[in-house]
Amino acid sequence: RPPRYTLFPYTTLFRSRSISINVPGGFSRIYPRGLGQARYVKAIQSFDMVFSIGPAGTGKTFLAVACALEEVLSRRKRKLVLTRPVVEAGRSLGFLPGDLTQKLNPYLRPLYDAMEAIIPHETVARLQENGAIEISPLAYMRGRSLRNCVVILDEAQNTTREQMKMFLTRIGEDAKAIVTGDVTQIDLPRKNASGLIHAAKILRNIPEIYFSAFGTADVVRNPLLK
Repeated sequence: RPPRYTLFPYTTLFRSRSISINVPGGFSRIYPRGLGQARYVKAIQSFDMVFSIGPAGTGKTFLAVACALEEVLSRRKRKLVLTRPVVEAGRSLGFLPGDLTQKLNPYLRPLYDAMEAIIPHETVARLQENGAIEISPLAYMRGRSLRNCVVILDEAQNTTREQMKMFLTRIGEDAKAIVTGDVTQIDLPRKNASGLIHAAKILRNIPEIYFSAFGTADVVRNPLLK
């Protein structure tokens, strides 16, 4: 059976333009483009753990980053932690020079792109310098307890079952976790080993966890993607 997805009433979301993301110091207020995105934004604002599953171009990562930046820059959360599994699509790039941040930069570039579309590059750099934005490899998270922060796990379809369990059990007090992924773009050797698919099957009936489902109709990046 597919996961159970909680729904917010249409009238609650679109009777007015009350659902929006206002990032302090951002370029502009961000409004959801469609009912699916509105429910997703409302879920992030209302739940401590949100899964967003759907195809490319539906705003999963962008809206997650926008909501997280709003929380951090409004000082409701201490910091933003960004992570994703280091799995390449196709052939390996081999050894990458530089420190840990430089090595991870190619993998986390989509998250940087999202941040720099919302706030100035200088603000992103300042937040990283003072520790308000942390780049953390998924493989290095074991043993941590993430408190009073927003944690985004991007490209979660490429986590193994063990990695997904390890990530979800890192969430501490007053923390918010946002997990995004597209189950049609799994780069693992065995697609049925995806931690995202496994977690969706197990956690679907827990009312405190929200599952946001996007489809082809929700694609907003470019009409050609549909």
